[in-house]
Amino acid sequence: MEPLENPGTTEVGPAPVDSNNGNGQPAASPTAGAHEPSRATDVDVAAASAPSTDRPRQAPVEHIGWLTSIQSLTITVVIAVFVITFIVQAFQIPSESMENTLLIGDYLLVDKVHYGSGGVWGHILPYSEIRRGDIIVFRYPVHPSQHFVKRVIGVPGDHVRLVNKQVYVNGQPLNEKYVLYKSAVPDVYRDDFPAMNYLSANVEARWWLEMRQRVHNGELVVPPGQYFVMGDNRDESLDSRYWGFVPRQNIIGTPLVIYWSIRSPEESYLMSDAPGDKLSRFAYVLTHIFQQTRWHRTLRLVK
Repeated sequence: MEPLENPGTTEVGPAPVDSNNGNGQPAASPTAGAHEPSRATDVDVAAASAPSTDRPRQAPVEHIGWLTSIQSLTITVVIAVFVITFIVQAFQIPSESMENTLLIGDYLLVDKVHYGSGGVWGHILPYSEIRRGDIIVFRYPVHPSQHFVKRVIGVPGDHVRLVNKQVYVNGQPLNEKYVLYKSAVPDVYRDDFPAMNYLSANVEARWWLEMRQRVHNGELVVPPGQYFVMGDNRDESLDSRYWGFVPRQNIIGTPLVIYWSIRSPEESYLMSDAPGDKLSRFAYVLTHIFQQTRWHRTLRLVK
């Protein structure tokens, strides 16, 4: 089959040329001037119909690919920063003060929207008031760069006291099924708080002075905008009994879910001879991740 022709083009052969005259110059044709426009047109048509030898310049694909990757990475980072700043943040439990609700090695996702402020956003987003019994993550009042997790015992206006480890709020005993007692050794300051005639070595000096002004009729009165918190592992928790109230502005959010939980080195006999530095523990966990993971606690809601 012959190739299809473009109907808009016509092939034109070379223009005829007269033979030389006797002087060795081409003979002039009386009608040459009349044919010049036609020849110019024919040449233009031939040039237009000839295939172009210039290839179109290609876009720098590699350069565009890098720009796209950088844009995607930037968007991802912006979204991640927004989520961490305003919505949810990951934390790790480093101490035993909240056993058995939260264990050393639990990794939490903390809901930062739950206790948002009021105003216009309060009618749009599902904000909640901080209540007794809530577990909160907050900036440690003594060193705000550190983050603590405790349970709210007293809200503004509450009267709190302990009698032989039993917590009373506004004269009523709290039913605390989550509490763990480990120590059989009595501690008057810890177990009968606020015991003004006894002082613990763990008490912050600033709090000791403030507490004396907050105690009325043997009960600690929680001031406005402040919260009294304690750990569920009541005998092993340094909490509001020792360093004071948690300001409202220090509260970050509430734990939502344990997204991963891993046994601490002390829980595994395999770690008894291993070095105690972080690098060794990390290497061990990395090579024994399936054995060290507490699968029964992974993806568990925090209550």
